[in-house]
Amino acid sequence: MTETVTQPDTPTDPQALADAVTQAMWSRDRATQGLGMQLQSVKPGYALIRMVVRGDMVNGHHICHGGFIFTLADSAFAFSCNSYNQNTVASGCSIDFLAPAREGDVLEAEAVERSLSGRTGVYDITVRTLSGKTVALFRGKSYRIKGEVIAGLQQADGQA
Repeated sequence: MTETVTQPDTPTDPQALADAVTQAMWSRDRATQGLGMQLQSVKPGYALIRMVVRGDMVNGHHICHGGFIFTLADSAFAFSCNSYNQNTVASGCSIDFLAPAREGDVLEAEAVERSLSGRTGVYDITVRTLSGKTVALFRGKSYRIKGEVIAGLQQADGQA
């Protein structure tokens, strides 16, 4: 059985911990930043992220390429399932595209934890326009691996 050793300066309050994890992950997440995503809210087991559909995100049908919608949902999934400061990765996911998103639309991906037991979790992510139209439904299954998010940042920075 592996034991996680928490760094002495790691917050113990669940929301403060989720905030610290968010800062650590955000500082390293060039993909999410590069697509112009904006974190709106992260709580234990929850995340809300926004993204504006840019002109370079539309496909030959002049609608948002599904890969960008998937990436938005996947980013919300990542921030929600890592919010407990335990390194967590996707073990599987699926997405259903329900309606198109168009250039200029602001999309929100809301990730909600449905189950967390042992090393695994299940998260539902709904992608909507700001007007409330549901664009996609994403389900992610998570698996906890060795290490902590914040400690990983400290190690990368040479602080640990």
